[in-house]
Amino acid sequence: MPDEYTLDRETYRSVKKMDREQLQKLLTSIYVSGKRDEESKAVDYDELKAAIGRIKGIGESRLNEIMNVIQSFMDKAEG
Repeated sequence: MPDEYTLDRETYRSVKKMDREQLQKLLTSIYVSGKRDEESKAVDYDELKAAIGRIKGIGESRLNEIMNVIQSFMDKAEG
């Protein structure tokens, strides 16, 4: 994993001393942080379409075909 989290010794010791509620809060904050990071990587389809449209030789019909392929892959990834 390229973005792997490294657990240092101090954090490990503090986790060992946590009760269930404290551990639940820690895990929730890690999850929310990861989810927020992933959402920030979202692609703006309008910007993507405009950028692809500026490529020489890409007309409107070809651009729409490309965007449909991209959308189908994104739908599969989300589903």
